[in-house]
Amino acid sequence: MSAVETLLTNARLPDGRQGVTIAINDARITAILPPGAPRPEAGAVHDAGGDLVLPALTDGHMHLDKTFFGLPWMPHRAQASRMSRIETDQVTLPALPLSTAARAGELIRRCVARGTGHIRTHVDITPTFKLTALEGLLAAREAHAHLASIQIVAFPQAGVMRAPGVAALLEDAVRAGADLVGGIDPSEVDRDARGQLDTIFGIAERHGVGIDIHLHEPGELGLYGVQEICARTRAQGMQGQVTISHAFGLGALPESKQKAAAEMMAESGVALASHGAGGATLPPLFALAEAGVRVFCGNDDVRDSWSPYGNGDMLERAAVIGWRVDVRHDPLLEQLFAMCSSVGAEVIGITGHGLAEGKNASFFTIPAETIGEAIGQHPPRRLVFFRGRLVAQDGAIL
Repeated sequence: MSAVETLLTNARLPDGRQGVTIAINDARITAILPPGAPRPEAGAVHDAGGDLVLPALTDGHMHLDKTFFGLPWMPHRAQASRMSRIETDQVTLPALPLSTAARAGELIRRCVARGTGHIRTHVDITPTFKLTALEGLLAAREAHAHLASIQIVAFPQAGVMRAPGVAALLEDAVRAGADLVGGIDPSEVDRDARGQLDTIFGIAERHGVGIDIHLHEPGELGLYGVQEICARTRAQGMQGQVTISHAFGLGALPESKQKAAAEMMAESGVALASHGAGGATLPPLFALAEAGVRVFCGNDDVRDSWSPYGNGDMLERAAVIGWRVDVRHDPLLEQLFAMCSSVGAEVIGITGHGLAEGKNASFFTIPAETIGEAIGQHPPRRLVFFRGRLVAQDGAIL
C-alpha cells in the first residue's frame, strides 16, 4: 500500500471491530486495516487508544447569529411569548459589544471541538437587521471553512408579509450567499399562509435554492401548515429540497392524523428537523422516520437571546431528545445517532459521509464502547478530524 498522509491506529468501530487502523489520504478514508495488517508509511500517526470512532456529527438547526458566546453571562430578558423574544432581539443583538462574526465563531469552534463537522444555521433577515447578520455569518463561515461546512438559511424571524421589505431582503440574502430561504409560522405570525408561501417558494424557484420553514403552530393549525407546505413542494417539484423545522403541532394530534401527516411528508419529500424542545409537544420522530421522512436534529438556540441553555454538543442534544421520547434500547439509540449525523448530512447535501473506504475522513474519537454509551454518557471528544485533518483534541481547537 502506498504511503498516506495520516494513520489512526488502535480504533474501535461502531460495528464492534477493535484495534483497526484507519488510513487517510486526500481528505478521504483510503483503507480500514484489521489488527496485525501491514501499515503503510504515514506523515502522521495518531493512537485512538481503543476509543470508539464515529462519523462527524451534523447540527441541522442552529442560530449562530444569536449566540452570546464570547461575552460575559447575560441574563435572559424576553418574556415567555415568541413575539417578546423576537422584539427583544431587535434591541439586544445590535447593541452587543462583540460582532456577529466573532460570536458565531466562538460557537462554531465549540461545536467542532465536540465532533460536529456540518452545520445548518438560520440567520435573521428583518427590517432591523437587513443583511448585517448575514454578512457576519458569511465572514464566520469563510474563517472556519477548514473546521466545518456551514449552510446558511435566510430566516425571516419577524415574518414576511407583516414586515415591509422582508421579501426583497430575502431575495437579496440569497443573492449575497445564503443557501436556502426560510419561513416562519405562515398563519400565526403573518396571518397570511398563502402570501408567505407564495413568496418564499417563489424566491426558491427563481434562485434554485432549498427551503427550511420554522413551524411552531399548534395542533390543527400546525397540521394545516404541514399540508400546505407539502402541497407546494409537490406542485413545484421540490421534493427533497424542503425542510419543516419543529412541527410541534404534530405531537398533539391523534395517532391517525400523525400517520397521515407522516405519509404525506414522505410522499412529498419534506424533511423534519427537531431539537427536542422542552416546553412543547414533539412530533413522533421515530414514526415519521419509519414512514420514510428524513428526520434530523439540531441544537437550535445555544446560550443566546432565546435560551440560556446549551454548549453546542450534538451528543448531549441527542441525549436530551432520547430522554424526551423515552428511547432506551441500543438499536433506537443508533437510529437517533443517525438523526444527529448521517441523515442531517444527507439533507444538507454532504456526500461521502460515513466510516468506510472512500468516505470523507470527517470523524471523531470518544472514550465509549458503543453508540448507546456515547449518547447516554456523551463524554468529551478526544480527537476530531475534518476532511482528513486533525482539527481538535481534548476539547480544544488546534
